[in-house]
Amino acid sequence: MKLLVEKVLQEGIVLSDQVLKVDSFLNHQMDPELMLEIGREFARLFAGESITKVLTIESSGIAPGIMTALALNVRLIFARKRKSLTLTEDIFVEKVYSYTKQESSEITVSRKFLEPGDRVLIVDDFLANGEAAFGLARIVEQAGAEVAGIGIVIEKAFQPGGRLLADAGYRVESLVRVASLANGTIELV
Repeated sequence: MKLLVEKVLQEGIVLSDQVLKVDSFLNHQMDPELMLEIGREFARLFAGESITKVLTIESSGIAPGIMTALALNVRLIFARKRKSLTLTEDIFVEKVYSYTKQESSEITVSRKFLEPGDRVLIVDDFLANGEAAFGLARIVEQAGAEVAGIGIVIEKAFQPGGRLLADAGYRVESLVRVASLANGTIELV
């Protein structure tokens, strides 16, 4: 994903040795052409997995998730972080911790959208410690469905999430892997 690598290196802002800001193209303002290419790349990477649904978490995962679902010709489900008056019963709930926001939240998915036999591709914008991906995977497994893979736009490879997910048996495909943010510099794997 040359286009994504260029965006990360040109527009990414290192806020600390742990935090990379990419709000100019991924999680505040979005580049639609880039999102389309990300979706196509995830569809290519997981083409042989018989994906039936794409699952992400609001809000930053929605754009790459919807483009991936479009490329795979399947539905997108997004886990909600905020309580909804219309989503209170018959739901899957998991607690996840956001490294970036330094807070825990409960994510919810309606039981009517995930079924036993579904092969689910989890898509998210960032991977650090793996909390969001593990929470989404637990929801998929509660439904009796199967995690077919996990697609990550940007992985902070210097944090343990990718290794922990792989050690748990999940296939993880990260489009960009950041080796380090030390000294205000983005180094890729």
